[in-house]
Amino acid sequence: MQDFAGKIAFITGGANGAGFGQAQLFGRAGARIVIADIRADALGSALQRLRGEGIEAHGIQLDLTDRAAYAAAADEVEQVFGGPPQLLFNTAGVNTFGPTEASTYEDYDWVMGVNLGGVINGMVTFVPRMIRSGREGHIVSTASVGGFQGSAAAAIYCAAKAGVINLMESYRQSLAPYNIGVSVLCPANINSNIGRSTDTRPERLANSGYVVDDDTIRSLEGIYQHGMDPVELAEHVKRGIEENRLYILPYPEIKAGVEKHFQEILDAWLPMEADPEGAAKRTAALQNWSRERAEMMARKTGANDA
Repeated sequence: MQDFAGKIAFITGGANGAGFGQAQLFGRAGARIVIADIRADALGSALQRLRGEGIEAHGIQLDLTDRAAYAAAADEVEQVFGGPPQLLFNTAGVNTFGPTEASTYEDYDWVMGVNLGGVINGMVTFVPRMIRSGREGHIVSTASVGGFQGSAAAAIYCAAKAGVINLMESYRQSLAPYNIGVSVLCPANINSNIGRSTDTRPERLANSGYVVDDDTIRSLEGIYQHGMDPVELAEHVKRGIEENRLYILPYPEIKAGVEKHFQEILDAWLPMEADPEGAAKRTAALQNWSRERAEMMARKTGANDA
């Protein structure tokens, strides 16, 4: 996708941080912006700023984990702008830090529910609508460099982001025949208010194994204030869409660490020479299955087009 003028963009977490940066950048490029956020006060302020720049913008208060509310939000987008989004940004995220072994069910349900479940809800809600519209589209889901490896202090967050990365790789393959591109953004530190994520944590999921107090929140805010500017990050996202990149990785300073981690995985690989005949059979079977699957999907797509 090269031209964003007139495109409908739906952005979760759009009232602050990376989401608001995307709203600003793509709004300035001529897109019609819908920002969804759980915080009504932040939503109103963000809309005022966007409209003050002359950006056509609409806001929806939305809890990403509420599937019925998500469907209603999708209906509202179509009512306001006449169709589903051509640009879908699954950007909203939350985080909380603590020892993995102290994690509660509620810690898992909250962090997984927003970071992975929210993306799933966005995809299941909008992808069929985007396909039916027959228009060119692009989806960008925000994961994290943390999704490439585990963390003793942010295990749930990293696991959720790993799921987002894997899911977008799959959707990338599935949506290519429909002229819908898919990218996964893997940022490191962003200048955002994610350090105050617990402000929006539901009361029913309040039971946590982690220490969260004013001191820990101030510490996180001190870290995040040195992160990449959200509009600068959105510029990388825009370039990634224009170049139809699967991965958007705009933090060169973390490349060496990720490379080291993946090299450790490759170095741990068992040699195929241990059973060359068995390995060859397994490889051939997988290749045959992949070829048959691709042919079946091509026939299905052709039938749908007809």
